[in-house]
Amino acid sequence: MTLARPFRSIAFLLAVLTPAAADIIDRIAVSVGSQVITATDIDREIRVLAFLSNSKPDFSPANRRATADRMVEQKLIRHELETARYPTPNPSLIDPALADMIGKQFHGDTAYRSALAAAGITDQDVRDELIWQYTLLAFVDDRFRPAVQVSDQDVQNYFDRVVEPAAVAAHPGETPKLDEYRDQVVKTLTGQRADEEMDRWLKEARARTAIVYHEEAFR
Repeated sequence: MTLARPFRSIAFLLAVLTPAAADIIDRIAVSVGSQVITATDIDREIRVLAFLSNSKPDFSPANRRATADRMVEQKLIRHELETARYPTPNPSLIDPALADMIGKQFHGDTAYRSALAAAGITDQDVRDELIWQYTLLAFVDDRFRPAVQVSDQDVQNYFDRVVEPAAVAAHPGETPKLDEYRDQVVKTLTGQRADEEMDRWLKEARARTAIVYHEEAFR
């Protein structure tokens, strides 16, 4: 009988502490197959992207949902990268771009570190985002661009519809020539079509993956 009191005390403490512990546990916002995206993951992504664009973080429900959508796509692409064993970009690739940003936007490392602290993110968060952007570009180039074909007629149509009117408006009295813009047009059309191919692939990847949004995380 003397043991009952300590057990009742422990039970009381657990009952008191459980709500607080539940608040500490990160809330799952999206389940992507066997992977998860947490509310903290989404908030961090918003902070990092705002930091890189030198804008104010938008934590509205609509933007948190849009950010979650992009992070779902990132999960799907990362899974493909791992499954197909795509080469991983060297993290040092982002060093020049990061150094340039620190120099131009913050005028030195001290101000950069202060800005990171004020934004509630870390240098590694920024590096991770930059290397992901390199990774995504490499994935599109390797997976989708090789299959894109741009015909001479495609180039002519785009020139007539988009390039020539813009060139005439910018330089009245001059007659733009297709050959002067051909490389630029081919590059633009190739990029657009590669993006369209990736969008189709992402739609298919979403369809074959169990993706569950936990709506309470976006309220």
